[in-house]
Amino acid sequence: MKTIITIGRQFGSGGKEVGIRVAKELGIPFYDKEILREAAKKSGLCEKILENFDERPKSLLYSIAMDSYMFALPGTGAGESLEQQVYLATFNTIRHIAEQGPCVIIGRCADYALAENPNHLSIFIHAPLEDRVNRVAQRQNLTPEKAKALISKTDKRRASYYEYYSSRRWGVVDSYDFCINSSFLGLSGTVELIRAMVEHREHPVPSPTEIDPTQK
Repeated sequence: MKTIITIGRQFGSGGKEVGIRVAKELGIPFYDKEILREAAKKSGLCEKILENFDERPKSLLYSIAMDSYMFALPGTGAGESLEQQVYLATFNTIRHIAEQGPCVIIGRCADYALAENPNHLSIFIHAPLEDRVNRVAQRQNLTPEKAKALISKTDKRRASYYEYYSSRRWGVVDSYDFCINSSFLGLSGTVELIRAMVEHREHPVPSPTEIDPTQK
C-alpha cells in the first residue's frame, strides 16, 4: 500500500474518528496532534507555540507579542513572522511524514502540502449541522446552543487558516478529491467507503473498453 490520506473536516462531523478508524483498519499511522510534536523536534520551536497557532488564522496582536518573544531566541529568522515559521515547520513535517510511507493526516492544510504527491488522496468530511450539534453536545456535555456556537467558531477558524495558507476554499468540492457526508452512511459506512476508495486506487479494475479483446 502506498496511498496517503488527508482529511479535512467540519467540526462535529466525526472526521477525526473516521481518520483514526481508517488508519487502524488499513494498518497505517495516524497523525493529528502528533504532527506538532514532530514539527517541534525538527524546527526547534516550542511545542506550546505550535499548539497556540495550530489551525488558527492570523491574529495581529498575538503575532506582535509572540514575534517580539521570538527575537530573543537564537537561530530565528528576522524576516519571518512566528506564524510563518510555525506554518512552514508544520508544512515541512507533513511532507517528511508522507515520505515515510502511507498514513492518515488530519487537517493543517495537509492536502495542500501534498498536492503534488502522486500517492495522495484528499478527502473532506462534512455533515448536516443538526447532526454535528448533537454529536458535539453529547461529546462535550454542552447545551445545543453552546455546541452550535462552538461549531461555528471552530469552523470559521479552520476555514480562515486553510484559505489564508492554501489560497483555496475550505470545504468546497473543487479543493478535494472527495467530499463525504458522514451522516449519509454513518461513521462506519464512511470508513468502509474510504477503504473502498483506497482499494480501488491501489488496484484499479479495468473498464470493459480497456480489456484486451483477445483475452475474452
